Amino acid sequence: MGKLFGLLGNPVGHSLSPAMHNEMFTFLQLPHYYHAFNVEETQLETAVAGIKALGIAGFNVTIPHKVAIMKYLDEIDDEAKKIGAVNTVVVEEGKLIGYNTDGRGYLASLLDVTGLTLQQKSVLVIGAGGAARAIVTVLVSHGVGDMTICNRTKEKANTLASETMTKSISIKDAEQQLATFDLIINTTSVGMSPNINEMPLSLEKMKKGTVVSDLIYNPLETKLLKEAKKKNALIVEGVGMFVGQGALAFEKWTGIQPDRNKMKELVLKELGGSLC
Repeated sequence: MGKLFGLLGNPVGHSLSPAMHNEMFTFLQLPHYYHAFNVEETQLETAVAGIKALGIAGFNVTIPHKVAIMKYLDEIDDEAKKIGAVNTVVVEEGKLIGYNTDGRGYLASLLDVTGLTLQQKSVLVIGAGGAARAIVTVLVSHGVGDMTICNRTKEKANTLASETMTKSISIKDAEQQLATFDLIINTTSVGMSPNINEMPLSLEKMKKGTVVSDLIYNPLETKLLKEAKKKNALIVEGVGMFVGQGALAFEKWTGIQPDRNKMKELVLKELGGSLC
């Protein structure tokens, strides 16, 4: 008998997770099914009780529940505790165990594209929200020694930097010091469809050969990445992180490593792109 997996969030109608996971279940001839559940913030506790009652084997968590879900879980992985958010839950013998695959998924996608040895690189992270927290936490544990966080609200950057033993600067200072960074990562929503002509900061002072990464995957190539490409940067699109975090969740649920290239092909097809 097949197992049921799902996604809890609000809204979830736009999510590509059901298509990605169900395609992989079919490809691997697994009799499972993945469904997106739209759950209001006031109904989260009831939804979790329903998951236990229905015997759902695992689920993803997205906005706005990644933090709130934690109080309803039986166990939380150490890395997820450090990040302060959960995006993947595994149900084992009735216990709900929370993980965060965002940071690891991002790291895998970054290394796949760039092959960077990050320990000797200077990294700038734009943003100080949940995605930034996941990425900074994982990169620090990976051994990145020189990391700086910038954010429109400097206080939020200061807080995240203090908690992760990194540095923080203002957006304006980051723009002036851009040539000192080897890797620039945008974790904000600036540039996301429909606001495709926006950029989180100016790349005027960026040096040639910098790696510029954007977590946004709609559009596939943001204005930030287009401008970076014009200045001879190596760009990393956001689809890789989406696929990476999903692949890690899939493996935690099934014990099977999915075909990431096939997952990426499907997502790009859904977004109207192609796998290069």
